[in-house]
Amino acid sequence: MHNGWTSQIRSLIRQALREDLGPGDATTNATIAPEIPGEAILIAKEKLVLAGMTVFKQTFLEIDATLSFAERYKDGNVVPEGSTVCRIRGHLAAILSGERTALNFLQRMSGIATLTRQYVEKTRGTQAKILDTRKTAPGLRWFDKYAVRTGGGTNHRFGLFDGILIKDNHIAAAGSISKAVSLAKEGSAHTLKVEVEVEDQAGVKEACEAGADIILLDNMTPAAMKTAVQLINGRALVEASGGINQDTVEEIAGTGVDFISVGALTHSPAAADFSLEISRDRGVSC
Repeated sequence: MHNGWTSQIRSLIRQALREDLGPGDATTNATIAPEIPGEAILIAKEKLVLAGMTVFKQTFLEIDATLSFAERYKDGNVVPEGSTVCRIRGHLAAILSGERTALNFLQRMSGIATLTRQYVEKTRGTQAKILDTRKTAPGLRWFDKYAVRTGGGTNHRFGLFDGILIKDNHIAAAGSISKAVSLAKEGSAHTLKVEVEVEDQAGVKEACEAGADIILLDNMTPAAMKTAVQLINGRALVEASGGINQDTVEEIAGTGVDFISVGALTHSPAAADFSLEISRDRGVSC
């Protein structure tokens, strides 16, 4: 994970720990002396694509900076079911207090990366790139989009500030596709690409003639997408979107589109299955 993210990562982790720990871990504080040493083993309970180890480790380090980690896999690796991913050594109380928050991050991020990899594999051999969307968990967009990249996908715009995407309501407010594209080009920095959403071939033609940089084909059939790609004929990049799933993505990739955006990558990924097994060092008394 990029070093420039350090402050963002730590801020989000601290917020999550405050939410879970509050004034303190009542159970651990009552049952485990803070100096008791031991080990925790992180095990993958299913085959998965690992993502979020930096976040996982930093969550524990925010509680106890003396903990040590021995990693067997890195982000982006495919981890076989039953594999030991990481060993943690240090104070058991700190490990117990950070366990749930650390796993929450890791399970979500690895779930996103695993799902993304499945989509990427289905489009291999085509020019189509799998994109995410802004349908991320509130406050976790940094982590969600990192996980998509780790799974082999490509990030769409991060937010409303780094790309122009003219959708149906923008078009309705502006009066037409042509007018919306013209206003966007006149009123934004030249470095921002202008993308416009269309629903039919008439919209495709109007968007091309207006000079859109990217044309988003919304909820079109694969046959209609193929016709649209031929009509655009390289004058703009082409993105497919709308209800795309693993049963349809391969056919859509074969239509010749450049991008396929999939909201499901971040709005409904299944959490990857991990367990953290803890043991106290032998010969240590309470």
